[in-house]
Amino acid sequence: MVTYLKCSDGFSIVDEWTPGCWVNVETPTADELGRLKNRFGLPEDFLNDISDIDERPRVENNDGWSCTVLRIPVEGEEIPFVTIPLGVMVKDDYVVTVCFYHNTLIADFIDHTRKRHTTIGRSSDFILRLLKSSAYWYIRYLKDVKNIVAEAEVGLKKSIRNEDLLKLMNLQKTFVIFATSISGNNILLERINRVYGQDFDKELFEDVSIELRQADSTVTIATQMLDRTMDTYASVISNNVNAIMKRLTSISLILMIPTLIASFYGMNVDVGISMNNPWAFGAIIGAGFILAVITCLWLRKIKWL
Repeated sequence: MVTYLKCSDGFSIVDEWTPGCWVNVETPTADELGRLKNRFGLPEDFLNDISDIDERPRVENNDGWSCTVLRIPVEGEEIPFVTIPLGVMVKDDYVVTVCFYHNTLIADFIDHTRKRHTTIGRSSDFILRLLKSSAYWYIRYLKDVKNIVAEAEVGLKKSIRNEDLLKLMNLQKTFVIFATSISGNNILLERINRVYGQDFDKELFEDVSIELRQADSTVTIATQMLDRTMDTYASVISNNVNAIMKRLTSISLILMIPTLIASFYGMNVDVGISMNNPWAFGAIIGAGFILAVITCLWLRKIKWL
């Protein structure tokens, strides 16, 4: 999908491109890409690069275009949240963003500029605002992840299930992906500072730097807390296994005593009790029961039961 947007007190959609328009391209088809390359002369190599979901943040010049890649967060499928590349291409009056994957950041970014009546005059400020928006969404998704962790912990307190543990493991993957992407965006911000020199809003640059540092700090703290939670539940699982093994061993020991006595008296040898004695069976059973009770009390005393 290709959308043309003009910035005047916020971005608004227009029917045709005019100088200074932002061309937003999301999940494009092959035909749409072909028309855009023919009309604007977009660098094909860069388009191929950002189609790779693992493309890293960077700034480069390509056929006269200033090309920037930043990582933005989106909701995933197997993993709750992942990150994807967003490409920004700038040349003279052309500003083109291309994302090969569906995301909510761009729509929210456009809506935010309308509500705040934001006017963006320089391409460098446009990129900085996209970075700031990405930092906001990182922090927002991290709050959602914390809620998922809390729900999983409630489930684990009731019963330790593989589903809850796998959910926490997937959240660990999300934290690793977020930490790597935020670190890449921080490096990109430093690179923008060197590439554009003084040609950007310094106050905006500081705001973006603060937001990215906050996102980085948030994901670091969340990662440490989740790691400790996983370690705690690993210890709980190990302790539960040990407790179960102790109980099973105790039960086996208790049952072994009457079984051993019955085995001795079941031999075809004289064991000192006549088979004609009417109290023989009861005495053997009683002795085994008494010894089993004594063993049970002893195991309870040493806290094995």
